[in-house]
Amino acid sequence: MTPTPITELTTRARDVFRLVVEAYLENGQPVGSRTLSKISALNLSPASIRNVMQDLEEAGLLASPHTSAGRLPTESGLRLFVDGMMQVAEPSSEDRAQIEASVAEGGPIEAALAQATAALSGLSACAGLVLVPKAERTLRQISFVPLTTDQALVVLVASDGAVEDRVIALPPGVDAGALVEAGNYITATLAGLTLAEALARVRRELEAERIAIDRAAQDLVARGLAIWSSDGADRPVLIVRGQANLIDERAGEDLHRVRQLLDELESKAEIAALLDSARTGDATRIFIGSENKLFSLSGSSVIAAPWHGTDGRIVGVVGVIGPTRLNYARIVPMVDFTAQTLTRLLR
Repeated sequence: MTPTPITELTTRARDVFRLVVEAYLENGQPVGSRTLSKISALNLSPASIRNVMQDLEEAGLLASPHTSAGRLPTESGLRLFVDGMMQVAEPSSEDRAQIEASVAEGGPIEAALAQATAALSGLSACAGLVLVPKAERTLRQISFVPLTTDQALVVLVASDGAVEDRVIALPPGVDAGALVEAGNYITATLAGLTLAEALARVRRELEAERIAIDRAAQDLVARGLAIWSSDGADRPVLIVRGQANLIDERAGEDLHRVRQLLDELESKAEIAALLDSARTGDATRIFIGSENKLFSLSGSSVIAAPWHGTDGRIVGVVGVIGPTRLNYARIVPMVDFTAQTLTRLLR
């Protein structure tokens, strides 16, 4: 059933619906007509409220878990509330200070991402997630360090300061001079390019025989770049912090849902695919319940926002996952601010 658009709800129906959703998000319990009738601003009798709630249920916006229970918002109802009724507040100065402090301690970018995720998890009481989907790093320097006669360590220094190394096999007859020449060529001519761009240029120049270094060094250049292009592009870096936050005092009523969610969090490749879909725009994305297939069984929501690199391109996604009764009005701007903080960190 397609839920009723917000523009077709009466003023009375919108007021009742908003109060039901806000009460549910606050305590996670069904909301009854008697509870709402005690709110002076509503000025409606319990009988009138029950009639309105029945209309909202028929419209697909509310549901009743039991015959005698109050009403809960459906996933469609939550979507309507988030998109059309929610009033978002700015993060508090304390929240902003804690998020900024988490990434201001220096060190490699991976450490900053982990700290930001942990801070976001603690502030939101959810599990924090951060994803760097693909290694689109730009080169600053590559050097080749001999290990044995047939192996060398390739050390990559990226423009963001990250350092990685890989072991590659050496073709027969490669001496120390070829290793130095290959490293010098990459650093001098390919710095500032992404790995994919650097590898593409090297292949074009090899085909055109325009690389002014000897054959052994040419082979090292191609091998040294290719090992990252094939390894990093398909290996998302996913950090999850605060899974314990998902088991709160209310979780005892639905331990099966919590166990299901914790199992789903182990599916890192699928989480990466979900978060990657949030890279399609600059705005914060909200996935409620079955809107994402991964978490449809556990009835969870994901709030995610992209963050940008030095050139303005989207390079990763940060977010949280928790029950559908999240405090969206508080957490959405918090996730957005964390993404902005990570963007500033890289500039």
